[in-house]
Amino acid sequence: MECPFCEHPKAHKHSKTSAGHQRFRCPNCRQTFTDTIDTLYYRRQLTPADIESILQAHTEGVSLRGIARLTKHAYNTVVDVVRASSQKAQLIHNEEVKDIETEQVIADEMWSFVKKSAPPALRSPQRKAGASSKNDVPQKT
Repeated sequence: MECPFCEHPKAHKHSKTSAGHQRFRCPNCRQTFTDTIDTLYYRRQLTPADIESILQAHTEGVSLRGIARLTKHAYNTVVDVVRASSQKAQLIHNEEVKDIETEQVIADEMWSFVKKSAPPALRSPQRKAGASSKNDVPQKT
């Protein structure tokens, strides 16, 4: 197995984790790692089926707290899995579309945001001509 840190070609078996996964050690940089490094499963006590059900529910639009209730995992675990998967997806997307050359770009839909004026309660009242407000300071002439 190749070392993911220094890319040394021969990492050796180096005991097992508490979950029973094989641990490796690089003779060059002396780092230890498992075969799940740089995946969603690295250092997680979740099965692939658990992670799949969390991500499937998230793509269906279920709230994060709802996913935590359905899968019987902690809310922070669900958030961590979703966050990690979105970061991995962003890295893959950026790598895949990095060198694409285009001649023409066509926008399918155009969205814009028009700022609404303040709600009526927050608007300043319109003053009538000649009316004074309590904030007006009389000027000396």
